[in-house]
Amino acid sequence: MTTKRAFLAAMLAAAAFVPGTASAQAITEIKIGTEGAYPPYNNLNAKKELEGFEIDYMNDLCARMKVKCTWVVQDWDGIIPALLSKKYDVIVAGMNATPERAKRVDFTDVYTSTPIAMVGAKSITSTNISPDALKGKTLGAQGSTIHMNYLEAYYKGSTLRPYPTQEEANLDLLNGRLDYIVADLEALESFLKDKGKDCCKIIAEVKRDAAIHGPGVGMALRKGEDALKAMINKAIAESKADGSLDKHAMKWLGKKAIQ
Repeated sequence: MTTKRAFLAAMLAAAAFVPGTASAQAITEIKIGTEGAYPPYNNLNAKKELEGFEIDYMNDLCARMKVKCTWVVQDWDGIIPALLSKKYDVIVAGMNATPERAKRVDFTDVYTSTPIAMVGAKSITSTNISPDALKGKTLGAQGSTIHMNYLEAYYKGSTLRPYPTQEEANLDLLNGRLDYIVADLEALESFLKDKGKDCCKIIAEVKRDAAIHGPGVGMALRKGEDALKAMINKAIAESKADGSLDKHAMKWLGKKAIQ
């Protein structure tokens, strides 16, 4: 009888194990992919060190989860393919959890949201940014982002230019090669406080489109990583409850994380 019971217990344990899954207790190290070129969210400083809101915030979450975290810098246009090829385990890079991206990856709970704005030269007097008003104008945004997707959907009468990084779009606006750029408000405010302070200003906020923009910024994971997703969501919930999420947001963004 004892032998039969032991055999049955072993069979049940084997049936409960699913290859490729791991419990939260088994996760001791996480590799994190980020762009490192989108201040104030994530950026490589002059010393080639990562800094920004998401860097501090994710390091906080790693300490909560008691896991070792390693950062990997990846160009934006390859950031999801590199996740899917297992170069890292999670993307923390100002990525909006859009319905289109959710076809390829899973998202954690939203940890920040931000208004979207259009920036142009200080000489512009009109705040009308409708597609008709900007017909024939040249508009720029970082490629493979919600901002370029939005421009492609609505501004078919304008000349649209995608850029590998937000910084390159900013510089082309600064040098007069663009009439307008679109990005997250905080990223544009960072530009306007620095290189763009003499040339440019916020023209108007962009109305969000749920189908294009999604509910806000989440962390992207490969589909099926349920234990990792649950562990990160628990840490996000704790950080919201105790105020540490907003502490990091106030330091880097100058406002609460969820707008």
